[in-house]
Amino acid sequence: MNNDPISRGPRRVFLRASATAAVAVTAGRVFAADPLGTSFESKVPATGPIDPRLASFDQMLASFVTLFEVPGASLAVARQGKLVYTRGMGFSQLGTQDLVQPRSRFRIASVSKPITAVALLRLAQNGKLRLDDRLLDLLKVEPLVEKGGTLDPRWDSITIRQILQHRGGWDRDKSFDPMFRSVEIAKALDVAPPSKPEHIIRFMRGKPLDFGPGERSAYSNFGYCLLGRVIEKITGVSYEEAIGELILTPLGIRNMQLGKTLQGDRAEREVAYHVRGNPTGSAVVGEIGKSVPLPYGAWSLEAMDAHGGWIASAVDLVRFASGLDSQATVPSLNEEWKAQMLARPEGAREVDANGREMANYLGCGWMVVPVANGRLNTFHTGSLDGTAALLVRRHDGLTWAALFNTRSAPHGAHLAQAIDLYLHLAADKVREWPEHDLFADFL
Repeated sequence: MNNDPISRGPRRVFLRASATAAVAVTAGRVFAADPLGTSFESKVPATGPIDPRLASFDQMLASFVTLFEVPGASLAVARQGKLVYTRGMGFSQLGTQDLVQPRSRFRIASVSKPITAVALLRLAQNGKLRLDDRLLDLLKVEPLVEKGGTLDPRWDSITIRQILQHRGGWDRDKSFDPMFRSVEIAKALDVAPPSKPEHIIRFMRGKPLDFGPGERSAYSNFGYCLLGRVIEKITGVSYEEAIGELILTPLGIRNMQLGKTLQGDRAEREVAYHVRGNPTGSAVVGEIGKSVPLPYGAWSLEAMDAHGGWIASAVDLVRFASGLDSQATVPSLNEEWKAQMLARPEGAREVDANGREMANYLGCGWMVVPVANGRLNTFHTGSLDGTAALLVRRHDGLTWAALFNTRSAPHGAHLAQAIDLYLHLAADKVREWPEHDLFADFL
């Protein structure tokens, strides 16, 4: 299930100002410096173009994959809107000779949320809605109300902006995450599992909110499920088709799509997903109740479309994120709407467990980290059984995406969180950045 520790609380993004010389790399072998301090010869199989100027990324990634026992990983880096680096390392599927390629596609889990957010902001930019429109004015829902129950009137005041900023009133730590209660919700509505988004929304409409809309932030998958339905209502087409029209086609992204739950439905060039120890769960898709590997039926990926359902390559993701920058050929949003995307929510600032005011905050679809002189780093992580994802837009024009076909290291560290520091360090070691643009080579 999606149990992303990065999404649940304050997070630190590391930056270093120093730069050191890049290390040369050869096609078959990378001399890797252990991120934890030692050095060794890494024989991790790798694919993609090699550029000695960017050897620090090869060095770091090969070392990381080895030390954290990762089956396969993909990394792409763009600078000022140009793709300068893309590499695959390790295996697409354990027990085979299939290597991760730059075009390999992974489940990106909650990195889907920035995609949904940018689509809504584009609709707002085009005058199709206002961020302060109320949810229930746009989306008509027939609630499922338990016998003797009543509707929470606070639902009436929820706005699109509040949902984008995770301030809609749902707190999975206080109650539960309905996106992982497929069978229970289907039973309550007397429909066949797995529950579809419309079933989940009907079920939740009859439940009270966990806090008043706008009072505070609480990361919500369900909120973004609602936003997917808003996109469908406004555009008149499916969520996936709307994303294609609003974002993917204008940016020339051809290979992103919504993923499927079952292993037999794996898409072309999609990796296989691995969970250490091969644990199983009860199927909510396919043969209901059957014991299945967690990534392949213990939850429904189709129901997660707008908050966690996309599959993409690392190249796809940096092309999407670079499309937010003015240097890109087709910026997704103008400067006014990019500012709204990254604006700090109005009201009291969030505090950590010790009561200290937090500098970081949840913007519209992105986690935002203020750095020096008003500059911002923005990022999002993704986490599901068998996958981890990280997408970063750094204040200096660098964008990168790292994808893995397992979620955690042997000691339990979340891979997207663990690699973050090392990516910043690898970038800061680069003395000369290439001027080429590899995007056209990896359509």
